[in-house]
Amino acid sequence: MTTRESLRRLLQQQALQFGEFTLASGQKATFYLDCRRVTLDSQGALLIAQEMLERLQADWPDAVGGMAIGADPITAAVITVAAQQGRSLKGFIVRKETKQHGLARQVEGPVVPGDRCVILEDVVTTGGSSLKAIERVREFGLEVQGVLAIVDRLAGGRETFEQAGLAFDALFTINDLLPAG
Repeated sequence: MTTRESLRRLLQQQALQFGEFTLASGQKATFYLDCRRVTLDSQGALLIAQEMLERLQADWPDAVGGMAIGADPITAAVITVAAQQGRSLKGFIVRKETKQHGLARQVEGPVVPGDRCVILEDVVTTGGSSLKAIERVREFGLEVQGVLAIVDRLAGGRETFEQAGLAFDALFTINDLLPAG
């Protein structure tokens, strides 16, 4: 079984839930993807990192990261597996609010202005969370190459990024995970 197929099955078994849910975007849904059940699982984290690193090969960034807390385990897995592959890659965290002590930074990590980065996401619905992270890293001085997600819910996120002139890729769309029929 391929890495991609193993990850798809793990997402279906561990992350996909059915019921009535309100998403971060405010939209109502009959299914929910709790990707933390996979990003915080050792096998899931490894598979996600391997697949994301494969997607990053064509235009390798200086850094990857995203909005705390969802992107944190993804970032950690991706930079760790990159190091195992002998590749240099920095990670960063975008705080939801500016820290009121220490350096009072909203972007944490070894990144410096001018670094090229990719924003990592677990699930993209409308793209709103990613746009907040993009705004904050640009204020910090990072150059955003695009957004890479585990799953695209096909609910307008891709179009949001395209309108903003940003590249977008996802390991899966929701159609790859939902049962047929």
